[in-house]
Amino acid sequence: MSRVNVSDVMNQSADPQRFQELEAFFLEHYRLTYRTAYAVTGNGADAEDVVQTIFVRLLRRGFPSDLKRNPGAYLYRAAVNSSLNLIRGEKRRTCTTDLAGLEARPAAVDSESAEDIHRRLYEAVAQLAPDAAHILILRYAHNFSDAEIAKLLGLSRTTVAVRLFRSRARLRKLMGD
Repeated sequence: MSRVNVSDVMNQSADPQRFQELEAFFLEHYRLTYRTAYAVTGNGADAEDVVQTIFVRLLRRGFPSDLKRNPGAYLYRAAVNSSLNLIRGEKRRTCTTDLAGLEARPAAVDSESAEDIHRRLYEAVAQLAPDAAHILILRYAHNFSDAEIAKLLGLSRTTVAVRLFRSRARLRKLMGD
């Protein structure tokens, strides 16, 4: 992910009022956005990159109407989508650059480390459809109830329950369990 100097972005933004509005908005919503990104990526530095990317985009482009209507839902979706894109990009880089590591691994491994299991889980979640990933993350990373998820995403509780059931089944299949 390329680093962006926020002062460069500020100079591009001719409206200091807009920057102050975004700064207040950032302070209010940073925690939710970071927690969501961390829940998906499992890495603090990656979560910080995701949060930075989201807010720099907002600074450059302004506030979309979806953001003004329901900021929590908008930022949640932005954090999940950006995090999944980051994981997918890392997986592609890992697959193309880690061929030597495959030859050095032992032929049989009896037990996986917790780190390997988490990595596989994050990669499996990244393979899910975004709506499925959203529901799983809200349920298991943020401990939202089906009713809370339904309200946040504008769905019925039944739809959430069915998607959650299907998402867990797909995740089990992707994980190979």
